[in-house]
Amino acid sequence: MSAWDHPDPFVIELVATADDVDSYGHVNNAVYLKWLERCAWAHSESVGVPEARCIEMRRGMAVRSARLDYLAPANAGDVVSVGNWIIACDGRLRASRRFQVVARASGATLLRAEIDYVCLNLDNGRPVRMPDVFVERYTVMTDTP
Repeated sequence: MSAWDHPDPFVIELVATADDVDSYGHVNNAVYLKWLERCAWAHSESVGVPEARCIEMRRGMAVRSARLDYLAPANAGDVVSVGNWIIACDGRLRASRRFQVVARASGATLLRAEIDYVCLNLDNGRPVRMPDVFVERYTVMTDTP
């Protein structure tokens, strides 16, 4: 797909369901956030850090801040591609991902987002240094900040 803002995203495909649609007749904004989370977890799993491993290690990346720019609506039945890139990882506490949601039929970008994460100790909820496996696997995927 040529609509990507950066090369080589990690991509999942989803279909918007009738349950995703709100009273305005299009996919609710909260659903997009769920889609981004699904993409981030799928990417994490693909690099060898599935959710179960995070729970086992008692370490996880939690959202610190998020910015979502909604550009066009999706409707029930639409197939969307959700792409993401790790754009920063300090190797200590923080990492950032950039996301793009693209309508498969038109190639139009429906949403762009950036989410900053912090590594947490899952036992006490406090920030903690990333385990080595996070540093090794959450590598920056683009030269463009």
